[in-house]
Amino acid sequence: MASPIIVDFPLKGEWITPNTPGTKVPSHGTDMLGQRYAYDFVGLEPGSQNTRFYRHTTLRYLLLGVCLKDCYGWGRPVYAASEGTVIRATDGWPERNPVHLVRDLFNMLKNSFTINVNQEADLRILTGNHIITENSDGYTLYAHLQQGSICVSAGDKIIPGQRLASVGHSGNSTAPHLHFQMMDNLDPWKAKGLPCCFREFDIQDDGVWHTVQNSMPRATDRIQRL
Repeated sequence: MASPIIVDFPLKGEWITPNTPGTKVPSHGTDMLGQRYAYDFVGLEPGSQNTRFYRHTTLRYLLLGVCLKDCYGWGRPVYAASEGTVIRATDGWPERNPVHLVRDLFNMLKNSFTINVNQEADLRILTGNHIITENSDGYTLYAHLQQGSICVSAGDKIIPGQRLASVGHSGNSTAPHLHFQMMDNLDPWKAKGLPCCFREFDIQDDGVWHTVQNSMPRATDRIQRL
């Protein structure tokens, strides 16, 4: 792996990263669409030790699903990880409510097949509402954003820590989360993923938070940024 690009952590609060290059590469099992070093951040209940992304029981989630408003990550602000220019800010793609594992998995498989056989299809089938920024090191994609939450437009200059949108459940998403990746080309079909790590965040170890710098979270880490 090349030396990772250092960027700011794009979220606040407590999170887990089930798909991360800190655990495996390619992190999403494929190099397609520049995803080789991509992260998925799923929100957790602050101050709790459970790793559920929702407020209800697991049985309720599996049988009936859970409303978006009952998911800890949904609606949390997404912040710019680095300085740059907004190249694409695409909104208007609907979210599925409630979140239901079987339906969302079926939707993900159907959408993946649709994109693979028709590369002219609307990329929001996969990314949902999304933002792409151009930075000095390449391009950054923020995907699966909440419908109607994007607060920047193409051509806007952005600075680290600036609010861009909110975490959503649009596109190929099985839980409200932020998909974050860096890539070397604006065209996802031509893009190669670029490794990146985060300037500073906290990891919980036996109930105690420790600050780490210039690191990649692992899939088992409970992480936060205040």
